[in-house]
Amino acid sequence: MSELEIIFTKQEINRAVKRLAEEVMVDYEGKNPLLIGVLKGALVFMADLIRLLDMPIDVEFVTLSSYGQGAKETSGKVTMIKGLNTSIGGRDVLLVDDIVDSGITLNYLLSLVRRKNPNSLRACVMFDKPAKRKVSVKIDYTGLTCQDYFVVGYGLDYCEKYRNLPELYHLVD
Repeated sequence: MSELEIIFTKQEINRAVKRLAEEVMVDYEGKNPLLIGVLKGALVFMADLIRLLDMPIDVEFVTLSSYGQGAKETSGKVTMIKGLNTSIGGRDVLLVDDIVDSGITLNYLLSLVRRKNPNSLRACVMFDKPAKRKVSVKIDYTGLTCQDYFVVGYGLDYCEKYRNLPELYHLVD
């Protein structure tokens, strides 16, 4: 039976999301950015973030996967499950993701979007796990940095469980 150990409280997460929203509003002042969220994990973070953005925005989602069912490590291969439905040429694009660990998924998405000729392209992630990095990837906005644990909660799951938890937890075997 697995147990959960809290890593970041709801209050710590809320403070980080507020800070990120303030940074985004400064950098995109006078613009109408397209925020692209990575489903399913970024849903909770993206919802919290966009509610704090006092500016015009457009929203789009993609669904990517690099974990197999029940896996705690990336397979290293990214699968596009749902792609973009919006033209992004000439747009200011902000990719929004839940966590970056290996960097493989974010690197894949950045490369994909870059080929579609956006005016600008930045990445915003709620949680960064640099100890797992396999691919160098530029993150423009980082909420919180976590240690090398398998984490769940605040949108992140294990076998589709735990997404609804308001804190971030280490899933201990």
